[in-house]
Amino acid sequence: MMGKGRGFFMALTWIWVGMVCIALVFGAATGQSAAVGAAAAQGVQQAITFCLTVGGMICLWSGVMEVMRRSGIAAGLSKLLQPVLRRLFPHASRDAQTLDALSMNVSANLLGLGNAATPAGVRAAQAMAREIRGDAASDELCLLVVLNTASIQLLPVTIAAVRETAGAAVPFDILPAVWVTSLCSVTVGLLTGKGLARIWQ
Repeated sequence: MMGKGRGFFMALTWIWVGMVCIALVFGAATGQSAAVGAAAAQGVQQAITFCLTVGGMICLWSGVMEVMRRSGIAAGLSKLLQPVLRRLFPHASRDAQTLDALSMNVSANLLGLGNAATPAGVRAAQAMAREIRGDAASDELCLLVVLNTASIQLLPVTIAAVRETAGAAVPFDILPAVWVTSLCSVTVGLLTGKGLARIWQ
């Protein structure tokens, strides 16, 4: 697995090096070397500004979310979600630890706590994988991936940070649209997963 990951990053490295070399060659061939250099310098400056702005906002809201987690809001939401998760994951929810990991994963995603959601999701996936016979993923494991991919976030911090960098006056004014679209994507994902599971039983 480590070898595959290293090969993937090496391939990306060669792609980026190739793109830079092609840009330099075409700039020299067309007499636009100065323009290529100016564009590169401007791009570096914009990238640094973007990273600092987005990183600062993400740090701020991550701190707010961490306060919510430590104050018990995330744990309370986790308990509220357990009845729903028992219906979505009837087999996995028989194990108390797996159900707890599922609840923490979904509730952390709802609160925008991506760093807290990932370990809980990994624990839930590992517990589900232990029950799998063969190489194919179970229906419930696939459903967990769908939930994490199309998760509903109450505060989409990253998107808001990008919008603020782009000059949006009110970065969080997209909340209603984000809630509606993510709810629709989760609904479609769950219905599709459940439907395909019944067809291929």
